[in-house]
Amino acid sequence: MTAIYTWDVFSTLDGYGSYGPDGDWGGYWGKQGPEFLDKRLAVISEEQRMVLGANTFRQFVELLGPIPEADLDPVNSRMRSMPTTVVSTTLAGSFAWPDVTVVAGDAVEVVARLKEESEMPLRSHGSLSLNRALMAAGLVDRVQVTIFPVISGRTGTDPIFEGAADFDLELIESRTFDGRTQELIYRPTPHS
Repeated sequence: MTAIYTWDVFSTLDGYGSYGPDGDWGGYWGKQGPEFLDKRLAVISEEQRMVLGANTFRQFVELLGPIPEADLDPVNSRMRSMPTTVVSTTLAGSFAWPDVTVVAGDAVEVVARLKEESEMPLRSHGSLSLNRALMAAGLVDRVQVTIFPVISGRTGTDPIFEGAADFDLELIESRTFDGRTQELIYRPTPHS
């Protein structure tokens, strides 16, 4: 049986995954609410393996690694404790991350093998270039986009789907949290 692979990504309405040094938004663009945070914790508390690219993993280690466990919020505590596979040809050494495996090689081959061997679902958060390549190879089963109610036209960086192939999206689920944040879950198929 092949494990389900979900690409989980946060976005502004105008399609940016993060903001640059001139942005002063804060985490979740300052728009997190109790419904969103409860749902986020529930989603990442399910048994699953996180799959990350090297750049996203470096950011996570930089942001969360040095924080003592007692000082982490429940969402970030769970993220840090999840079994994690990082696809990288550049990372080496030990990391301030409790359950991480770094796998060198072609991302498509690594994730195809993980999908075949994993007994639990796979989830990737962010890791834009990694996941665009995996979508192009047909390895992403679900795209879960959480759209925060902001436009970051001046400060936005990292357009989520920049350079991606064309896909048709079948909406599987949609929710609104706290009366403002949208979660959309799609099944992608290459556009022909």
